[in-house]
Amino acid sequence: MILLVVGATGTLGRQVARRALDEGYQIRCLVRNLKKAAFLKEWGAELVRGDLCDPESLPPALEGVTAVIDVATARPTDSLSVKEVDWDGKVALIQAAKAAGVERYIFFSILDAQKYPQVPLMEIKRCTELFLAESGLNYTILKPCGFMQGLIGQYAIPVLENQAVWITGETSPVAFMDTQDVAKFAVRAISVPEAENKAFPIVGTRAWSADEIIRLCERLSGQQAKVTRLPLAVLRGVRNVTRFFQWGWNVADRLAFAEVVANGKPLTAEMDEVYQVFGLDPQETTTLEAYLQDYYSRIMKKLKELDYEKGKLKKQNKRKVPF
Repeated sequence: MILLVVGATGTLGRQVARRALDEGYQIRCLVRNLKKAAFLKEWGAELVRGDLCDPESLPPALEGVTAVIDVATARPTDSLSVKEVDWDGKVALIQAAKAAGVERYIFFSILDAQKYPQVPLMEIKRCTELFLAESGLNYTILKPCGFMQGLIGQYAIPVLENQAVWITGETSPVAFMDTQDVAKFAVRAISVPEAENKAFPIVGTRAWSADEIIRLCERLSGQQAKVTRLPLAVLRGVRNVTRFFQWGWNVADRLAFAEVVANGKPLTAEMDEVYQVFGLDPQETTTLEAYLQDYYSRIMKKLKELDYEKGKLKKQNKRKVPF
C-alpha cells in the first residue's frame, strides 16, 4: 500500500508521515521544495515534486496510491491565497484522487467550521467537506481545533523570557491536542471501516482558556507573565487595512480567525465514541499539563547546562590571568 501525504513538511504533516512510516506504510510525500523536505527522505519517505495549485503535477504523484492523507493548508506567509490553496488546490486534488482510483481520502477540516461562514478559512473548509462527500471517494474527515505545538511560541517562550504575551480581551477555551496524537487518528483512519464516509472531532482532553494556559506556564517556569490584552476591535481594524494589499490577503484571512477564538464559546467536543471507533486508548493521549511540563523540564535542564558551562569557562579564564 502506498500512502500519499500532502502537506508533510508542516507541523502536523511531518507527524503524520512519521507515524505512518513507524507503522510500516510505504509513504510518498507531495512537496514543492525537495530541499526543504530532505528530512522526510532521510526518514524513509519517497518525495515527489508537485503543487496543489498546479493540477497537472497531481496525477503523476497519485500513480499507484491507495490512500491520501491531506494535511495541507495555506500559510500566512504564502504568496498564494487561502482560496487558491485550500479551495482550488483541494478541489483539484480530490478530483485527481478520484480519477486515480484512490481507495481512501483522509481530510483535515476544523471543528465547528459550519458555525463561522464569515471566516474565510472556516467557510472554505466547510465547502471542501461537502465537495469531498459528494465526490464519490471513500473519505474520513477529521476536525481538530488547535495544536499544543503552537502554544510554545505563543505562551511558553514569552513567559519564560519575560516578554509580552498577547491575547484578546475574551478568549475561547480550546481543547488543544498534541500533533503526535492527532497523527494516530489520521493513520488509523486508513484501516478502520467504521470511519468510512464520516466526520469526527479530534480534540484534547479538556478545553483551556488563555488565562489558564498562562497561569500554568507561570507555575512551570517560575516566572510571572506580562499579559497584554488586545481588543478584538483593534484586530478587526488591522484586518480591514491588510485586505487592501495583495501581500496582506492571507494575513487578513487569518486575522478573521480571531473571531473564532475570541468569542468566549468553547472549542471542544466529546471524544468517547471517537476513541472507540478508532480503537485508541484515551489514557495514552497527552494532556496539556504533561506537554508543557515536558517542554519546561527540557528547556530548564538546557539552561542549567549552559550556565554550568559559562561558569566553568569563567573559572578557566581567571586562572589564565597573571594579575
